[in-house]
Amino acid sequence: MMIIGCDYHPAFQQIAFVDTETGELQERRLQHREEAEKFYRDLAAEGVKVRVGMEASGQARWFERLLAELNFELWIGDAAEIRTKRVRKQKTDRQDAQLILKLMLKDDFPRIWVPSGENRDLRQLLWHRHRMVQARTRIMNQLQAVALNEGLRCKKRLWREAGREQLEAFRLAPWASRRRRDLLELLDRLTPTITELTQTIEQEAEKCPEAQRLMTHPGVGSLTALAFVLIIGRAERFQCGKQIASYLGLVPLEESSGNRRRLGHITKQGNALLRFLLVEAAQVSARSIPEWRSKYFHLAMRRGRKIAKVALARRLAVQMFWMWRQGWDYEQVRKFGSHAGQPGNRDGVHSNTE
Repeated sequence: MMIIGCDYHPAFQQIAFVDTETGELQERRLQHREEAEKFYRDLAAEGVKVRVGMEASGQARWFERLLAELNFELWIGDAAEIRTKRVRKQKTDRQDAQLILKLMLKDDFPRIWVPSGENRDLRQLLWHRHRMVQARTRIMNQLQAVALNEGLRCKKRLWREAGREQLEAFRLAPWASRRRRDLLELLDRLTPTITELTQTIEQEAEKCPEAQRLMTHPGVGSLTALAFVLIIGRAERFQCGKQIASYLGLVPLEESSGNRRRLGHITKQGNALLRFLLVEAAQVSARSIPEWRSKYFHLAMRRGRKIAKVALARRLAVQMFWMWRQGWDYEQVRKFGSHAGQPGNRDGVHSNTE
């Protein structure tokens, strides 16, 4: 068997590999994409069993597909944890590849969970819709600025038929008129695209029982529920709500020592799209659930609205995690959750016999 430690870069990869039968150690620098592909295909043609280890990277999809096609085993590791295992202060590509190989040989390689190809493709659907909505928002803001410059201030009414007629009726300078026309054309093209993508997301959420269960929570729609299921992957990966909050970057930075404890802003180390969706959904939940609304206003008065929104987003993420982990819908959470039996809970304490 051949074990390969790979320090991956977009343009090349530095590898250190050892043959477990002979103990021979070699190093090579492979340029992407032709040289690297030829190297691994030659190994497959020789019938060699191969295991490749590399740090998590966002530009290696083609490489992962190549190894899967050749039936080579791929280990992807946590880059931050691998960095902590480096002893020497010098850092080069060769040393990085050697370190990865050394960790694999010692069975100390910090492997991480890798989503399936179908999971990744559905994530692209979510990101595509998100970017389209952002582009439409920027276009709408520019058109609002055009209207304000002409003395028309009607906010959302600008997108109704009467508001648009007023916008199109303004007599503008030639290039300002061209800009208005182009922005309106872009807006007309983006809106049907976003509608189609939204319908596709709703259809995918209907196929997912976990997403359907999460959608019973007030404020959680098909987009947020599907994104949560895709990005979390498996609920069994996490043991408690604190791990979920940390994974999503909703816990504060901490720099404590001795008797001094210092907390900062949230880490933002998790998925930015899911964190954004949770903040949006938590605000809807605060409007729908009296207890959440009271908690939001209490936090907003003490710490400000921004911190209050993030705190509710973390609370929503933890509650969605336990709904998924326990297989409960929202009504069961209200009856059998950790708040059962507290004053003000009309359901009291029940045994979960449903």
